[in-house]
Amino acid sequence: MVMTLTKDDIEELRSRLEDSVIKCSERCLYQSAKWAAEMLDSLVPSDEDDTDTRSSSMETDTTPTTNPFLPQLDPAEAALEARESHKYLLAKSYFDTREYDRCAAVFLPPTIPPVPLSTVSPNVRSRTSLTPQKGKGKASGTPSSRGGHAPAQSPYPKLSQKSLFLALYAKYLAGEKRRDEETEMVLGPADGGMTVNRELPDLARGLEGWFAERRELGLESCGQGWLEYLYAVILLKGKNEEQAKTWLIRSVHLYPFNWGAWQELNDLLPNVDDLKQVAGMLPQNIMSWVFQVHCNQELYQVNEDTHQTLNELENIFPNSAFLKTERALLYYHSRDFEEASAIFADILVESPHRLDGLDHYSNILYVMTARPQLAFIAQLATATDKFRPETCCVVGNYYSLKSEHEKAVMYFRRALTLDRSFLSAWTLMGHEYIEMKNTHAAIESYRRAVDVNRKDYRAWYGLGQAYEVLDMSFYALFYYQRAAALRPYDSKMWLAVGTCYAKMDRLQHSIKAMKRSLVAGAYYEHAADSADANHPTGRKILDPDTLHQIATLYERLGDDEETAAYMELTLQQETGEVERPDPGSDDDDDKNSDNGAGAARRRSDDGDVEVVGGTGVTATTSKARLWLARWALRHGDLTRADQLAGELCQDGIEVEEAKALIRDVRARKEGGR
Repeated sequence: MVMTLTKDDIEELRSRLEDSVIKCSERCLYQSAKWAAEMLDSLVPSDEDDTDTRSSSMETDTTPTTNPFLPQLDPAEAALEARESHKYLLAKSYFDTREYDRCAAVFLPPTIPPVPLSTVSPNVRSRTSLTPQKGKGKASGTPSSRGGHAPAQSPYPKLSQKSLFLALYAKYLAGEKRRDEETEMVLGPADGGMTVNRELPDLARGLEGWFAERRELGLESCGQGWLEYLYAVILLKGKNEEQAKTWLIRSVHLYPFNWGAWQELNDLLPNVDDLKQVAGMLPQNIMSWVFQVHCNQELYQVNEDTHQTLNELENIFPNSAFLKTERALLYYHSRDFEEASAIFADILVESPHRLDGLDHYSNILYVMTARPQLAFIAQLATATDKFRPETCCVVGNYYSLKSEHEKAVMYFRRALTLDRSFLSAWTLMGHEYIEMKNTHAAIESYRRAVDVNRKDYRAWYGLGQAYEVLDMSFYALFYYQRAAALRPYDSKMWLAVGTCYAKMDRLQHSIKAMKRSLVAGAYYEHAADSADANHPTGRKILDPDTLHQIATLYERLGDDEETAAYMELTLQQETGEVERPDPGSDDDDDKNSDNGAGAARRRSDDGDVEVVGGTGVTATTSKARLWLARWALRHGDLTRADQLAGELCQDGIEVEEAKALIRDVRARKEGGR
């Protein structure tokens, strides 16, 4: 993908972002407005010579027909907006002071029910309205199942789309606010699926009627994208994900610069296949490119294509903190913590009061055990705004690094009190409960995390750990597999899968998972060192612990040949001697996994060995050396057994066993056997 934007394209993009800031602010979508404003500010600057030309062109050419993204605003909408201007200003002032019910009442008076459903019981309404059924006259505009042709009718007064959106969005937020109030404390008795937004059923059915009436009047193509977005959010809350996806795609076609719609669509794409399927349905403009980079980052797709697209976007938005954050998270996912930390530090220098994404930075510093830096950003965030979820997560990570887990949980709970959909807090609180041995609370925290975002592999992995602690290997295996599906090149995920299979005595499956862990580890090493001049092939040592576990699994299967081969491989990792790849083989992954034992048996046939650095003597390699010494003794190779036993005495590990072996070897030699 090559993005080539001319000077005119840049100016058009600038005007579209300016338009987005205004329109999102008018509809009180403040996060989307902030995102558009930041992208606008980071856009490549215009030439100073063109400033006057641009301003004069904007003054003279204000007709919406020049806009390639938006449909033309019809005169009826313009007339309605002009007529409602004073009421709109009143409603928005109420919204800005968080008087949501009062805001909605400006356009939808409470004396007039928004949906004429008095004959339907509330329970039935809540079950059916969020999932429109085929055959219903109001939902589809088709004849009613009771006979006759009932024309679809909007339950709302004749309003402009802007005013109607503001009123319905206020009702939606009023319901969300009441739901949070009824839920009370985080992880309390009422914190679960029992409390719902009671406004959702009426909002869903009302919008169904409004859209059906528009279809019958032939006005379906005159939508502005905002009510479509709100309807998708309501459907998403009702777990009607497929229809929500359809309406979100329609929304971004009608108005591509509402970043909130793209974020909701991202949440509905659990894997790369879904992203590829949706990509062909999206409008082909710069917002679609930004969206795909964001989705690839969320799906841990750290590859050259993603970085290349990000490079091209950064040429257009050279100072975008959002794109820099995406880059840092890509490095974080590939375990390049130093590079990710450096990018976040640069963002913090440029915008010291920017708290967006700071929870990710604190996670990176936590992994790096960089306590002074973590303490600094905790102080900085607290001084900026102590009642932001990001700030609470940063402070919680700081206390967790100090092993003050109770204080850490307190701050993660505070973050969730401020925003119950804040993913980082749920996952991190689960980690803390694991440390505190409160397994059941950890499981509930992780479950809430995957409810918020099914792509959070840390939460799936945490669930696996929790059930493994409870000796429920079947459940643990399921959750580890979900984590491994999200992170197929993470050796830690496959190692956990293999351990679970071993506990369930499914040894062949365990061996396959362990070998895949070796391949995954080699993948990350290759990604980190592909540009290393000393190791142009990117080949590194294998994990000796994993190799030793594979060897012991073969021993449990009674396959002594394979056991010996993998013990030899384990021992090789001390010096880092690995066989150079066969030029005639194209499948390095299979060579590292299924044929690794064969490589060990052939290691000294032609002497074609490459040294890439090793681990030195470890407890695991000493165990392998002891096993090989006993193996050599059993097979009469007394010289090899004596050599390995002597090395064990020098290592200072398994010394008593080594001395006993040396005595056995000498006794056999003296006995002439």
